[in-house]
Amino acid sequence: MGNSLKAVAAFVPSSKCKKYLLEDLEEMPVDKMVDLSGSQLKRLPLHICSFRELVKLYLSDNNLHHLPPELEQLQNLQILALDFNNFKALPLVVCTLKQLCILYLGNNKLCSLPFELRLLQNLKTLWVESNCLQCLPEVVCELRLLKTLHAGSNALRTLPDRLRQLQELRSIWLSGNLFSEFPTVLLDMPFLEVIDVDRNSIRFFPSLAHLPGLKLVIYDHNPCRNAPKVAKGVRRVGRWSEESPEPRKRSGAVIEIMLHEKPSLPSAAKPEPE
Repeated sequence: MGNSLKAVAAFVPSSKCKKYLLEDLEEMPVDKMVDLSGSQLKRLPLHICSFRELVKLYLSDNNLHHLPPELEQLQNLQILALDFNNFKALPLVVCTLKQLCILYLGNNKLCSLPFELRLLQNLKTLWVESNCLQCLPEVVCELRLLKTLHAGSNALRTLPDRLRQLQELRSIWLSGNLFSEFPTVLLDMPFLEVIDVDRNSIRFFPSLAHLPGLKLVIYDHNPCRNAPKVAKGVRRVGRWSEESPEPRKRSGAVIEIMLHEKPSLPSAAKPEPE
């Protein structure tokens, strides 16, 4: 999913536009947005930090591994894209941008997130997919307005119990991790609408029928012997979903049903703040 984020570069029509942004931009853009995605940057041009009314800053697909302290001047920033870079640690200056609503950190080399991330109390969407996380940092549980969490393609095996505190959370994406059991904390989050545990190692799924807000559960590519039970109207994507029944037992043997191809889902795109 993370690779589809590179599609944001399509919004920048040409390399000529990129050149303008890098070399000729001296005043605040009218749309309060700067996109330097795919510009082979090793450091952020400091004059960008003087655009104090800037709302959106896209730095995806560069060679960044640190950010200047002057970034703190961008106190109106709502969207910051740092995905597809070389960050081994999140620069603490990011945690001073208290108006951030959407933060993209995917496809870096992050093994943890700083405690200071809790200062971003307006954050609604957090992308940390394709990093080196072996556990979901507890500080994520401090982001009380978080609605969407993308944490796929890491090395997660469990989720913190405190995650249930995030009562605004509506979708959680955990594809491509190391879960051997369904994360039990999700059973105590009735407000969840989307649960994605595709491509893990889950062998048994508990019933999800008691989750009144659930609309979609993706559980494909797990070595499971049952499909999660869901309430009427909830879409399931995986083995023995709506298109095929679960296997029937006869004389102790399990009769496997021919699997249907996984339905295609719309590709991810970077959302705008609500």
